[in-house]
Amino acid sequence: MKESPKHIKISEFSYPLPDERIAKFPLPVRDRSKLLLYRHGEVSEDVFTSLPDYLPADSLMIFNNTKVIQARLHFRKETGALIEVFCLEPALPNDYALNFQQTEHAAWLCMIGNLKKWKEGVLKREMLVKGKPLTLTAERGACHGTSHQVDFRWDNPEVTFADILEVFGELPIPPYLNRRTQESDKETYQTVYSKVKGSVAAPTAGLHFTPRVLDALREKGVELEELTLHVGAGTFKPVKSEEIEGHEMHTEYISVNRSTLERLIAHGGKAVAVGTTSVRTLESLYHIGVTLLNNPDATEEELHVRQWQPYEMTPEEAATPAADALQAITEYLGRHGMETLHTSTQIIIAPGYEYKIVKAMVTNFHQPQSTLLLLVSAFLHGDWRKVYDYALAHDFRFLSYGDSSLLIP
Repeated sequence: MKESPKHIKISEFSYPLPDERIAKFPLPVRDRSKLLLYRHGEVSEDVFTSLPDYLPADSLMIFNNTKVIQARLHFRKETGALIEVFCLEPALPNDYALNFQQTEHAAWLCMIGNLKKWKEGVLKREMLVKGKPLTLTAERGACHGTSHQVDFRWDNPEVTFADILEVFGELPIPPYLNRRTQESDKETYQTVYSKVKGSVAAPTAGLHFTPRVLDALREKGVELEELTLHVGAGTFKPVKSEEIEGHEMHTEYISVNRSTLERLIAHGGKAVAVGTTSVRTLESLYHIGVTLLNNPDATEEELHVRQWQPYEMTPEEAATPAADALQAITEYLGRHGMETLHTSTQIIIAPGYEYKIVKAMVTNFHQPQSTLLLLVSAFLHGDWRKVYDYALAHDFRFLSYGDSSLLIP
């Protein structure tokens, strides 16, 4: 593997993004957005409904089926102060599905808005859930970096934490939209194929897909598969350090079914990724597989992909074929009688990274000086400015609700 990208200066990944170029709302019809095409160094444009025309018939396209949860909870103290509790990831139990099914108590790691006004005491909120009155309380616990553990309790054993979020929570749209969440966001800020609750941000490349585009892909002969990566609030965290070595990547939780791994192996370990979340998951799978080839008895903790792990591989490890690495994961699942790999990743993909599985990518236009821009630059071997200069010059809309691109290096 090439030298570590730790000393890359984030200032080299800047470009002018006027506020008016940030799409505040999506287009009325999702798949009518513009599609920038980058193919082997050439840039052109089309409309998103034409996406199937640019993919080979035998491609495998991978989507992230995570669903955004209504993760923002508002409480008012008796003093009148408004406290926002933003659920980031489950703490007790720490499994998303189990946590959502809890019926009297659930704890989450949360970011707290107006923290200085909530020094102590229990926050309360009365609400109606499933037609029954209920009191929800929130108690602040230990601090973990920039977040706190918050214990939620409620007095109706027929109501789950998922029910409470559904009624009481607010969808957390990106902070750079500079507007309040609207009722329409509940639909427009979810992909049409979202299924597994757990994200606090949408995998936005997927927002352009409609049933008709998915049908057209199938008719073309493109195979469609899904995996799950729950997107954390860290996805919006700008790189504050001068060099990227100083930026700590957030941990993201992934799950991939054995059937998806087998489909990937059948395609020689090659895929078209929809969105940077799918990219991070697929590339993390490669490094998990290499870990297992070196240590078939690796523990669950040892399968976690560390931030700089890809850059620490030996030349022999880096030469591992993608299909072999994926095969090692299916064998691991077989040995443990598991159908799904559940693990986590902190992978940072930056110039110097060698892509192993992703051969083409559908993605939106990302913020300046973001880790997502680093990921795109690594994919295009440094040619990201050509894409962004074109998009800025040709009236493309930027960020979550903006237009899309298909990148084929």
